Amino acid sequence: MTMDKEATERLANSFGAEAALYDRTRPSYPDALVEKIVAASPGPRVVEVGCGTGVLSRQLQAAGLEVLGVEHDERMAEFALGTGVAVEVSKFETWDPAGREFDAVVAGQSWHWVDPEAGAGQVARVLGPGGVFVALWHVFATPEPIADAFVAAYEKVAPQIPLRVGHSYDEAFKSYQAGCVRTGEAFAGTGLFSGTDQWQASWERSYTTVEYRDLMLTMSPMALLTTEQATELLDDVGSAIDAIGGRLTTRYDTLAVVITRS
Repeated sequence: MTMDKEATERLANSFGAEAALYDRTRPSYPDALVEKIVAASPGPRVVEVGCGTGVLSRQLQAAGLEVLGVEHDERMAEFALGTGVAVEVSKFETWDPAGREFDAVVAGQSWHWVDPEAGAGQVARVLGPGGVFVALWHVFATPEPIADAFVAAYEKVAPQIPLRVGHSYDEAFKSYQAGCVRTGEAFAGTGLFSGTDQWQASWERSYTTVEYRDLMLTMSPMALLTTEQATELLDDVGSAIDAIGGRLTTRYDTLAVVITRS
């Protein structure tokens, strides 16, 4: 079932309400991929699309890059500013770069919120020749009993609302991998980019029951639930985690698509 435009906008604007929680619970990016971004960029000037609270921006800064975040949610932007990230508040497609040119444009967990055609055009405008565009996504899977508990609880409390998570890890991986291919093809189709590549890094992260409940609060499907529905869902999933010892380990693969400005 496809989300209508209103629901999609609601999801896109849901994260800022819990900016501090989002920053604390959302995973960072593998060092190996950060190092690849540094190596691929022909210079230090980077724009991060939809920088959120600055998770990736801070990693890129620590690696020696000069990062400017572009974030449409004022609450997220304010948090990122407080952590030392330079941010301009705007949707990326309508952002005014004021004639500035950059060496890399990076999108961490955000490019799926950007209009693909307008976004590619904006990237082409702000990248200098040889500059790179990198979009990254985390694919993650919880142990099967917890994933099943999440789906069952969501279907119980909100059967009328489509759930965009809950498929198997293999299905999710293939979906994100295909998304990377489509993104690269869309950029190549403009005639302004070349040299599409894909990167991947695999890793794991452990969560206690409380930590995973906090992470769930930052997941976009939760924004479509009432407070009562969300509480019931969190309780059901929390009980499932407690039943396996109060801790779980999630498997992550971070995928990236990379393409160079001609």
